[in-house]
Amino acid sequence: MFLKRESVVDKQSNVRFINGRLSFASVRLNVHCFEVDGVLIDTGAHALSKEFNAFFTEADVDQVVVTHSHEDHTGGAAHLQKIYGLPILMNGISIEECRQKADYPLYRQLFWGKRRPFQAKPIGETFTSRNATWDVIETPGHAKDHLSFLNQETGQLFSGDLYVHPKTKLILREESIPQIISSLQHVLTYDFEELFCCHAGYVKDGRRALLNKLSYLQELRDRIYSLEKQGYGEQEIHSLIFKKKYPMTRFSSGEWDSIYIVRSILNK
Repeated sequence: MFLKRESVVDKQSNVRFINGRLSFASVRLNVHCFEVDGVLIDTGAHALSKEFNAFFTEADVDQVVVTHSHEDHTGGAAHLQKIYGLPILMNGISIEECRQKADYPLYRQLFWGKRRPFQAKPIGETFTSRNATWDVIETPGHAKDHLSFLNQETGQLFSGDLYVHPKTKLILREESIPQIISSLQHVLTYDFEELFCCHAGYVKDGRRALLNKLSYLQELRDRIYSLEKQGYGEQEIHSLIFKKKYPMTRFSSGEWDSIYIVRSILNK
């Protein structure tokens, strides 16, 4: 499969980051990783290893923290561990999985590359960097092991895949919108402003962005409940709300689909 690859390095406030982009036909995906205060947050995808190598070489970091185990966030972990000997911290429930060879659908292996095994340690409820203490916030929904990281000194939130887009239209089969709503409500109890998202990148007014996303998902949930009370079934509700078909649904053989938004809400 021919993939177009590109990357851009940028900096906002005290955070240096790289945005790697992959495209094939009408499917276009991207992923960021961030360097701040001696910490690397997420490691990108193995398919972007050449594009990320210079960024990693120039990074001044002591440790790597991982928001969740998906291959576009852990694809560079084995390389960083082997070449630089960096400790990798993540949610303990995924450590054993990451010690093993990656097992996920072929289209994801072709697109993001095959994540190599690596050794990680459990991150705990907080961690320290050179000049700050960080809160480790459990934010499941997109993935069961999903974490967000809040720098207590700067009020910067690194939200992994919690935000991504203000109006979610597609989710993975195993995602849960009710859990994402709960995670948004939970993270909004913390004091932060700037947001660094692994797909949207830098969001200056991060609190407002997450509030807007929460409002959208709550309104969507309530609309789905209302249609169910009127006697509509899952497929009918899906057809009424999500009229557009997305290339990613076909490309992923249905692993990404808007039907899972409806299903996760109705099956709460």
